[in-house]
Amino acid sequence: MEAVAKLRNCPMSPRKMRMVADVIRGKSVENALNILRFNKRESSFWLEKLLLSSIANWENKSDMSKSADEFDLYIKQIFVDGGTSLKRFRPAPHGRANRIRKRTNHVTLVVENSIPFEVDNKVE
Repeated sequence: MEAVAKLRNCPMSPRKMRMVADVIRGKSVENALNILRFNKRESSFWLEKLLLSSIANWENKSDMSKSADEFDLYIKQIFVDGGTSLKRFRPAPHGRANRIRKRTNHVTLVVENSIPFEVDNKVE
């Protein structure tokens, strides 16, 4: 079973976010959390919060009394799309103006378990 978490309109360029997202793609959740906690980039802070949210979504969706640690979760998919850009102008020499684009991005993270569920289907 898989769970999805989305981060919308993060105030950072998609290219900077993809650099960290490519590192954690396909890793186990524990390994990815360790990578994100000790990484110094700003995007790792956002991705750590998103990963914790997707773990909580998986636990809520599974309706199991057990925690997510017992099911060996891993990051099935993570992708970063560009969001809207705020367009601003900054003065330049000789009376001109330079355009500044303040970019945003959208991140989608999918977590799945590699150990299957064992559900008792007893009919009484």
